[in-house]
Amino acid sequence: MSIEYLGFSEIKGSFAVIEGVANASYDEVVEIKMNGKKKIGRVAEILGDKVIIQVFGGTDDFSIKESSTKLTGKPMEMAVSEELLGRTFNGLGKPIDGLGDIYAERYLNINGSPINPVSREYPRSFIQTGISAIDGLMTLIRGQKLPVFSGNGLPHDKLAAQIVKQAQIEKGERFCIVFAAMGVKYDVSDYFRRSFEESGVINRVVTFINLANDPVAERIITPRCALTAAEYLAYEKDMHVLVILTDMTAYAEAVRELASSKGEIPSRKGYPGYLYSELASLYERAGLIKGSSGSVTQIPILTMPNDDITHPIPDLTGYITEGQVVLDRRLTQKNIYPPISVLPSLSRLMKDGIGEKTTREDHQSVANQLNASYAKVSDVRALASVIGEDELIDTDKAYMRFGEIFETEFLAQSDERSIGETLDKGWEVLRVLPKGELDRVDSEILDKYY
Repeated sequence: MSIEYLGFSEIKGSFAVIEGVANASYDEVVEIKMNGKKKIGRVAEILGDKVIIQVFGGTDDFSIKESSTKLTGKPMEMAVSEELLGRTFNGLGKPIDGLGDIYAERYLNINGSPINPVSREYPRSFIQTGISAIDGLMTLIRGQKLPVFSGNGLPHDKLAAQIVKQAQIEKGERFCIVFAAMGVKYDVSDYFRRSFEESGVINRVVTFINLANDPVAERIITPRCALTAAEYLAYEKDMHVLVILTDMTAYAEAVRELASSKGEIPSRKGYPGYLYSELASLYERAGLIKGSSGSVTQIPILTMPNDDITHPIPDLTGYITEGQVVLDRRLTQKNIYPPISVLPSLSRLMKDGIGEKTTREDHQSVANQLNASYAKVSDVRALASVIGEDELIDTDKAYMRFGEIFETEFLAQSDERSIGETLDKGWEVLRVLPKGELDRVDSEILDKYY
């Protein structure tokens, strides 16, 4: 029999405190009744017989005396079935597309279950995004977590929508996308919805939207609902799921705000010391599991405050994930889209997912040579700024020309490219350089493709 507790001892921000509670559990769902209305929350902290409740929907209309609180004895759960596909949900996993509730095949704990590292399989299969810079130079591998480091005003929303529209795997395999937006404005939310509908991919996308004016507490739940849906589709329905989470900075700031409301001692830049654990609890829900033919791949997108890659959010993200795709403001100012900065970007699992069996035999060679040659462009441009481009030797002038063509023809693209078209475009750009400069390519491959 559940006990109802009358009144609160304290209300602060999105938290309410009740005392004299026995047998409460961390993350347990709580039902709160106030003036005929019902809200839910979860147990955020337990201090003896005192329980701090994180309320979803805010506490603005709460009074300390006129309320009743009931602990349900179970964690927050989400209804799942294949009817998730093509539907749009709010940050708490409730449908907001006007199509009614989904048929619930099961109810799953949104916090997921820990994955035994021994049961994981190593990612080795290629996911094509249709974007040359990613497919060719920092390849996304099935089961990987590859974040996008962006900045305010950079086109990460456009890039996210483009990946949703273009991402594909081998024919014959079941593929879907789970998209979660946190703390976005209404016009951005509407942009994503229209993009998915107009491109005809809406039926293979599960969308979760947490708006900027939604309660901060809900922002903590949004990625967990999205990943619960992804795990169900991957490990129980044998689908390959690509999860896109944007913007992880909004999520981290929600964690900081809630930690501050609880009076916790801040760490770097005011974020709580457990931010690493919070991020890891999301990122580590990607991967391949033995015995399941499905997979969960993650592309978290975050905006770096002041374009600072050493900021705690990108810094901690980099420790947990397997690489990063960095967007460059300088390229955006040159009207190059997508503005991917090649040199600080990498995919640590790329080498195991490309080659003759998955992409093409020359893939690694092309990627190595393009990276090495573009790195030299920076040195040549610095020299040209001092002595003038006319004073450069012919080889350096070739590198200057290569840098311009690489940015305007390889990085910049208006249409989707297959991996074959991407590699062909890479060779087209490399032919600007003398054959003797291509020292990162095996002679056999060089003779075949140059």
